[in-house]
This record gives sequence, C-alpha cells and structure tokens, in this order.
Amino acid sequence: MTGFPGVPGDWGDEREHRRKLAEGVNRTLSGKINATVKVTLAANQATTMVSDARLSATSFIGFCPLSASGAGELAGGNLYVSAQGRGTLTLTHANSAATDRDFRLVIIG
Repeated sequence: MTGFPGVPGDWGDEREHRRKLAEGVNRTLSGKINATVKVTLAANQATTMVSDARLSATSFIGFCPLSASGAGELAGGNLYVSAQGRGTLTLTHANSAATDRDFRLVIIG
C-alpha cells in the first residue's frame, strides 16, 4: 500500500513515539488517511472486481472519475457497487471497449 506512514505500536524512545503519534493524528485531521485506491473499469465487461484489504461488507465507497470516460460512465448512471464483502467488491457498469474509465475510489469503514 502506498500513502502516508502509519504509527508503530511500540517505539523504544517514548518521547519519539509520542511525536510519531502526534504526526499521525495531525495527518489524519488534515485528511491524509490512506483511504483511496485507483481503479480502471474492465474493458468489454459489465463488471470489475476490486480487491483491497481495507474493504468490508459495510465500507462506504465513493467514486472520483479521473478521465473523461470515467466521468461519462458515472454521469450515465450505470456504475454501482453490486456486491461487497471482506477484502473485495464488484463494480457493475456499462459494457464498453473503453480502456480509460479510470476512478479513484474512497474506502471509509
């Protein structure tokens, strides 16, 4: 996973550990929460599988199109989460030959 560093559960120097905790909390308060993944919808398919350890059956998924084709897909009203569970979800969408229907997904919870 890429993104912002986590905070170790233990650190030999207690003062340094508190500093790392404060940095982690301050990053979170600034919106830097490692909660996104980039997805390109599968071409010539009506579904796309997404695997990510942060996913659960109750995760909120937000869509941010990263291309004109992605924006068109979202505006068309055909993109939705049709199945969701631990570590995986299925996106259902229009069956298109386009290979640039790119999105950033936000995973919360």
